[in-house]
Amino acid sequence: MKRVIIPRLEALDHASIEYAGNLLENEGKREALDTLNWPREFPYHPITTFNIGYSPTAIYIKYDVHGSMLRAIYTNDQEPVYEDSCVEFFCQRPGSDRYLSLGFNCIGTCLATRRKGREEDVQRLTASELQSIGRYSSLGRRAFMEMEGMFAWDLVVKVPFALLGYAGGEVPERLLGNFYKCADGTESRHFLTWAPVKTEMPDFHRPEFFGELVFAR
Repeated sequence: MKRVIIPRLEALDHASIEYAGNLLENEGKREALDTLNWPREFPYHPITTFNIGYSPTAIYIKYDVHGSMLRAIYTNDQEPVYEDSCVEFFCQRPGSDRYLSLGFNCIGTCLATRRKGREEDVQRLTASELQSIGRYSSLGRRAFMEMEGMFAWDLVVKVPFALLGYAGGEVPERLLGNFYKCADGTESRHFLTWAPVKTEMPDFHRPEFFGELVFAR
């Protein structure tokens, strides 16, 4: 099982979401989304990394993406952002049969659910829960159609532990999860993962392939 040890960065809770990206860049743990599980059907491989850390209240992730296309047509939360230039984070409490599914397009629009599987018992997060998810995109918030060229962008997200059922100040010892990069509705469809997903065709909703997220004390 793939594993990452996430550093505790107390300063994150006292920083703006934009400045949190600088803290993650300097002190977070860097990992790559470099698993091309379906190379024959979907060979495109934008360079994608993330820096991760946690505070007493939340997980913080800074994604960095370099690629040859860019699209962001969705501006309202709970729209199908996986069709745009998108990064995702799925995580699960050990022993739970449900997981939290979070997808963000490159301008920070979020699709957020709790579920047991791709089509099983899917529940969308409430408006107040969505508001608790911090987001900062280097591209701003304005929508645009697909563009060709070379692009670099980053996105910082803050995911409160409360969304996973932890009370105020409670930090898990470990979670299960995976990180993804996709763009289903573009000319350059791709499906990258952090932990390998051993399915015949692309399917991110497979918690049996989640890696381990360990919170350093």
